[in-house]
Amino acid sequence: MQEVKEAKQGGGATMQESGSVRLKEKKVKDMMVDRKRLVEVPYTASLAQTMNTLVANKIVAVPVAAPPGQWIGAGGSMIVESDKQTGAVRKHYIGMVTMLDIVAHIAGDDHLSGGDNITQDLDQRMSDPVSSIIGHSFEGLSLWTLNPNTSMLDCMEVFSKGVHRAMVPIDGQEENVAASGVELAESASSYQMVTQMDMLRFLHGRAAELHSILSRSVQDLGADTVQIYAITDRTKLVHAIKCLKAAMLNAVPIVRASDVGEDDHKQLINAKMRNEIEVLQGRCRKLIGTFSATDLRGCHITSLKSWLGISALAFTEEVESSPLYSSESEMQNRGSCRKELVTCYGESALCEVIEKAVSNHVHRVWVVDQEGLLVGVVSLTDVIRVIRHSLLSESKDE
Repeated sequence: MQEVKEAKQGGGATMQESGSVRLKEKKVKDMMVDRKRLVEVPYTASLAQTMNTLVANKIVAVPVAAPPGQWIGAGGSMIVESDKQTGAVRKHYIGMVTMLDIVAHIAGDDHLSGGDNITQDLDQRMSDPVSSIIGHSFEGLSLWTLNPNTSMLDCMEVFSKGVHRAMVPIDGQEENVAASGVELAESASSYQMVTQMDMLRFLHGRAAELHSILSRSVQDLGADTVQIYAITDRTKLVHAIKCLKAAMLNAVPIVRASDVGEDDHKQLINAKMRNEIEVLQGRCRKLIGTFSATDLRGCHITSLKSWLGISALAFTEEVESSPLYSSESEMQNRGSCRKELVTCYGESALCEVIEKAVSNHVHRVWVVDQEGLLVGVVSLTDVIRVIRHSLLSESKDE
């Protein structure tokens, strides 16, 4: 009788409801199909070597491995790789290092002040061992694992709270046990990585099942954040790097500087910022670019030294057009045009935002008005949060 009643209500609605149910039944392992083995670096690797690993594998974070029994893992974690047959521990993952950690280390305290020793200091900083910078950013304070059998909704809860990535044990001791949330202790013969972007691609591939949610606007779902900070087109690269460190942001928008000379210098992110750093309330300013920690990924130290004095906007254009950082095919496809801004409107459907984030492989989409003025931002965390909330609300209504 129930099936007949549902059929009378309309086949389209029933299909969406069943698709939503199927999605809730999915697990983390369903996102891990065809994933490669984990990329990692030893605790003795220098920051320069770590950056080479990041750029070679086109990733923005990497776990750090050390011999067992010598380190305490980030956040008290105990995530180890062990022999599948004997159970003997081979290595201990002591933390995760991201590009933001490296940027924070490069920025130092007064390190990038532009003095005579800037070249020597930068060389010294990049020769430091990667183990010395674990925990410089919020994400590096802990190292998490997600059981392959963790439900999709539980995984979404983790990612909706700002965790960007987690390690997933393969052939782990607890792999066949149902689990929820993240763990700080794990032993497995190997691991893979699952990220917020993996989640977004997974949801993007099931857009039809989520049509009732994804067809709603960013504004309607409350997926955008309106409190936003920016740098201007006059901000030098050296100061932009300091801004990322001070605010612990992976990226900031670049907006057009105001005509009033003093204006941008007065709107600081907090009292601790130095007066010469142009961090301002970016809302309702003309959006013209994005500066991200990942822009520095693969940037040769010799190039970085010469570029510290130019504007962050000019730097992003230099990196974008330089054959050192792009493949030949990418250069041919892109031509001489400035990198396209990834934006949406408050009225844009969430499916459009997801499509832009996935196709451009960006972790945030700037929200602008019809005049191109910056009014907000939608992050991957925001997207996952509102989709999970909507799925849970649907369950309560059933």
